Amino acid sequence: MSYNVNKTDAQWREELSDTQFAVLRQAATERPWTGELLDEDRAGLYTCAACGAELFQSGTKFDSHCGWPSFYESVRPEAVELIEDRTHGMVRTEVRCANCGSHLGHVFPDGFGTPTGDRYCMNSIALDFTPAEEA
Repeated sequence: MSYNVNKTDAQWREELSDTQFAVLRQAATERPWTGELLDEDRAGLYTCAACGAELFQSGTKFDSHCGWPSFYESVRPEAVELIEDRTHGMVRTEVRCANCGSHLGHVFPDGFGTPTGDRYCMNSIALDFTPAEEA
């Protein structure tokens, strides 16, 4: 896939913290229950921490009790890229920012009780949050 934002690893390393680089550019995962946005419950918009692209509205966030911020859908289907992930002996669906290709987390079909049945399990460090009153 071709992205709107194309940077070298060196450029990303200059812009991101070591932990952000590991998650966003190398598909690492932050430890569960440690992310700053896990308990965020204000109205607002979640964007990609790497490029600022709009990803999730706060109204789609729900507590899935998994240790990471969870959403049942993205702001637009084309806002995220879904890729089959066969790492760690599992078959999962990786979620990347469609604007810059950064790893955000994974989506699972176990969002029971949500309108879509999906659980976008995202790394807090991969997201920025703007409260509605500041938008």
